[in-house]
Amino acid sequence: MTTNYAPKIAAQLQVRVEQVAATIKLLDDGNTIPFIARYRKEATGTLDEEQLRQISALLEQWQNLDKRRETVLASVESQGLLTPELQAQFMAAETMTDLEDLYQPYKPKRRTRASMAREKGLTLLAEAILSQNRTKISLEQLVAEFINEQVPTNEEAWAGARDIVAETMSDHPNVRRVTREKALKFGKLTCGKIEAAEDPKRVYETYYDFEFRAETIRPHQILALNRGEEEKVLRVAVQVMEQDWRRAVEDNFRPDPRSPLAEQLKLAIDDGAERLLLPTIERDVRRTLTEKAEAHAIGVFGANLRGLLSQPPLAGHTVLGLDPGFRTGCKVAVIDPTGKLLDTATIYPHAPQNHWAEALKTLHVLISRHKITLIAIGNGTASRETEQLAAELTRQLPTKYLIVNEAGASVYSASKLAKAELPDLDVSIRGAVSIGRRVQDPLAELVKIDPQSIGVGMYQHDVDQKQLASALDGVVESVVNYVGVDVNTASPALLTHVSGIGPKLAERLVAYRDEHGPFRTREAVKKVSGLGPKAFEQAAGFLRIRGGNNPLDASAIHPESYWVAEAVMRRAKITLDMPIAEREATLKELQAKQPLPKLAAELHTDTPTLTDIFSQLIRPGRDPREDLAAPLLRSDVLSMSDLVTGMKLHGTVRNVIDFGAFVDIGVKQDGLLHRSQVPFGTVLHVGEVLEVEILKVETERGRISLGWVKP
Repeated sequence: MTTNYAPKIAAQLQVRVEQVAATIKLLDDGNTIPFIARYRKEATGTLDEEQLRQISALLEQWQNLDKRRETVLASVESQGLLTPELQAQFMAAETMTDLEDLYQPYKPKRRTRASMAREKGLTLLAEAILSQNRTKISLEQLVAEFINEQVPTNEEAWAGARDIVAETMSDHPNVRRVTREKALKFGKLTCGKIEAAEDPKRVYETYYDFEFRAETIRPHQILALNRGEEEKVLRVAVQVMEQDWRRAVEDNFRPDPRSPLAEQLKLAIDDGAERLLLPTIERDVRRTLTEKAEAHAIGVFGANLRGLLSQPPLAGHTVLGLDPGFRTGCKVAVIDPTGKLLDTATIYPHAPQNHWAEALKTLHVLISRHKITLIAIGNGTASRETEQLAAELTRQLPTKYLIVNEAGASVYSASKLAKAELPDLDVSIRGAVSIGRRVQDPLAELVKIDPQSIGVGMYQHDVDQKQLASALDGVVESVVNYVGVDVNTASPALLTHVSGIGPKLAERLVAYRDEHGPFRTREAVKKVSGLGPKAFEQAAGFLRIRGGNNPLDASAIHPESYWVAEAVMRRAKITLDMPIAEREATLKELQAKQPLPKLAAELHTDTPTLTDIFSQLIRPGRDPREDLAAPLLRSDVLSMSDLVTGMKLHGTVRNVIDFGAFVDIGVKQDGLLHRSQVPFGTVLHVGEVLEVEILKVETERGRISLGWVKP
């Protein structure tokens, strides 16, 4: 089935049809989304990466719908029931739900009460009930011809016929559609605690007596209800008002008071609604709300992961990574500014050993020996106790510390990649190495970890894991290519996410680099086995070669456009070794004399490409993460007892959730900046540094409420 999806997708996204058509063609030709977004702007009308991913997702949805449509049509045709009118209805269905509603009456079913009644020959009696004829014939006369050995009594005949009517009514596409729409708008989700259930920490106390309109319930509430139900603490139900479902039914199956069969239809409707229709609608409503909640949660995960990966690197520091612990001690790793491991140790400052003085001495020696300028402390167990240790050191030595999100460090420590990178190191020490490297370059280190293990969001294990993995992989791919990768220093884990590369080529790139030395040009990567013209086209613009033979190889300008960049430099009479300010002034002067669209036409290129080239010629290969605020470095520690209402502090956003954001303000417990405190339209990001005000401190409950301080 060949279908032109572009008009439908364009209408959904409110973009031009030709933009969508161009995107679909580029995707079909094997181009990646980062490549299309960066280097095919003219073709797509400068659609951004998010729009391209939406087009890709909708394209897959429409293709899946058409595959299912083919299956449905084949099934109905095999039953000999496919009429031209019915086929037209199937072809007009534009959602999977609409298609399944139409197919429901024809879907092969397991044995039901209705199918058994049909086997007993009661179909015509059911049709009589449905027709609501105003006949003068009595009910006894109507049912008499259906009495036989299988149906010995009148009541059994009527009951069987009503079963057929009930199923017909509940399978009717319009009845299902309208009832579902009403339920999603006006239905109520009710919830209560199962009497015998145990909830010792009262995790679900909010939902012990809970009622909410389906239309207004929030995504995190849906996921909480689902989890409570899964853990057999809560009982959840959907209530659909009778007036809503009955109106939907009677618009299609209306009892006629003048028909002797009116009462039979009423009985069938009541039975069908309670036994078949409403349970189906309840499942549909729960599924729809869950899908929306999961999509929202996955979006939050993606945004938080993007913020975490995009945090600016703290280059030039020799870092002491501390993986805190009580009984097993704190693992220590010293990392030089290139990420090389210099030294390791294990200290036992906390209970049960309590070797505080010895731990201080060990760290003092390491800091002095290696000229350590920064201490990175993992935020897990014993983190804040270990922070006290670091704060004591910063009073004696010229170093600072910060708390690092250590999520996934243990997963990395036991991975094949960690074993390959640090083969002679104990698993427990590898976590400290990872914590230290996360400060130096969060992106380069975090790509080594399955994004699902990083844990930035809520209800991570309650959403569709395949969809979550796909979305988070897309975020990693997006950030890696947005930042660019130094092909001569990047790990296989980082290179894997470069457009057009993948795991196998990443390994081959590193192996070739190890054998032949650093790549001197982008063209040289073509010598790597398996890296053909298409892979080179997709990857080249995202690979950086610093200090190579061609200065343009360090920029985000694609090799296919070098001739344009060189033509611009000749016209502007600039070189890439000129001071930045001088280059920028000269290029602005050229642009003032000759607007970019006109210059692009003269150079036989397009305006979006030329715009990007101008930007790159000013600052070739500039790391976009440099524009973000650097992480907060601390030299002293606070406790909750130090906090007073009205105090203003700077903090780092650790997690953004539906009802606000958790902010690390330097005490053991992150504070909650509730969404009601955040100005309308403000979007917070993980890693963002904010000034906040202490609104309330609940020491016993370990809760800190924060307010917004206007920048």
